[in-house]
Amino acid sequence: MSTFSARTKSCCKSFRRFGTTANTMLTLLVLAESLAWVPYASSGQKAQTPAPKAKVSKQVEDADQGKRLYAKYGCYECHGYQGQGSAAAAPRIAPDPISIEALIAYLRHPAGEMPPYTERVVSDAELANIRAFLATIPQGTKPSDVTLLK
Repeated sequence: MSTFSARTKSCCKSFRRFGTTANTMLTLLVLAESLAWVPYASSGQKAQTPAPKAKVSKQVEDADQGKRLYAKYGCYECHGYQGQGSAAAAPRIAPDPISIEALIAYLRHPAGEMPPYTERVVSDAELANIRAFLATIPQGTKPSDVTLLK
């Protein structure tokens, strides 16, 4: 038995004494800890220099094509089908996406776990269509408008 599983087993035994309330609190504590590290860069990460401004040609953006491209390039795998993101995988990118220039600059030279998307992989025009799709996603309900939360 590994050291980790031995510690886990002894931890679980000690929490059984306190019942399901303690287990629920432990679960919530672990979840809160795992969510807390996501938005912050580790101290070992270096600040990146800003990428050069992307050149975007004036074109007609197609949100329907952008939706197909969003799925084709696997953006949904980390950011979700509606760009909602998740605490464990990736940040929210919709609604109200960043400007096309900032999006292109970031995708060409991303930080963290995101892979780079060079022009050989996805063109500026395709990124403009993806951004157009993200811009069509409506705002969600505000917490202040939910009666159960009042």
